[in-house]
Amino acid sequence: MSRHGLIDLDAVLAIARRGSFRAAALELGLSTTALSNVIGKLEQQLGVRLFNRTTRSVSLTDAGRDFVARIGPALHDIHEAMNAARSQQETPSGTLRINAFPTAAREIISPLVLRFLRLYPRVHVDLVTEGRLVDIVADGFDFGVRSADLVPSDMIALPLGPPRRNAVVAAPAYFQAHERPRVPPDLLGHACIRIRLPNGALYRWQFEKDGQPVQVDVTGRITLDEASLARIAVLDGMGIGFFMESDVREDIAAGRLERVLTDWTPPLAPLSLYYPGRRHPSAAFKTFIALAREMAKEGS
Repeated sequence: MSRHGLIDLDAVLAIARRGSFRAAALELGLSTTALSNVIGKLEQQLGVRLFNRTTRSVSLTDAGRDFVARIGPALHDIHEAMNAARSQQETPSGTLRINAFPTAAREIISPLVLRFLRLYPRVHVDLVTEGRLVDIVADGFDFGVRSADLVPSDMIALPLGPPRRNAVVAAPAYFQAHERPRVPPDLLGHACIRIRLPNGALYRWQFEKDGQPVQVDVTGRITLDEASLARIAVLDGMGIGFFMESDVREDIAAGRLERVLTDWTPPLAPLSLYYPGRRHPSAAFKTFIALAREMAKEGS
């Protein structure tokens, strides 16, 4: 039997972990067809089927479960040894995988990620955005970016800047035709851009003043699940929107949007870059953390 590269074994573990050829292919940077071919050739070499595959689901066979249980720890040790070797290099290279909320990714893309790529041309960054919380270790990420209050307790967290705030805004033309809300319940008399969360639920706008929290289930004619789309609707005068301040700061400064209820949007937890402890971090991993610390100092 021919010898296999690590990609064959990494592929098996990725599919077992993700439960999907498509998701595993994205993680490994392969096409679904290429990944299927890798697994097919490995199964042919081994003489057993590792996965039960249908058009709707993927599951391990009994032989597959035993194979994963045996190779998992060994492959972890091999990758640790490879990381230890890479950590000796002086020039950062390789791939860093980062998982972040979309709003968080927009905040770090220029001051951290693009700046890092310009400084270290041999590094590739794979930035994945999604609204749900993920286990960055189980899903194969080097870093996560979330609000500090959402960082798992077993992770090392590095604050990336000052506290953040929400912003309630509308176009000047909208406020020329409608009275400005003075307290959150006034929003019930306005057209608002409703927000759908990643789990499918509608978001209740959150406010607080003098320690008094208020939630408002706003109404409106359009519901969106992406802040960039909501911004377009608000700029077009469709109603009032609820954003992270960073997403509309330039529009407010330029007068394209006007802000209300500022005394009901207190500071929120800052963003944090978080990651698991590593015995042998790569040069790219270490330099990314160093640049994140520099960004945090500049923003404080």
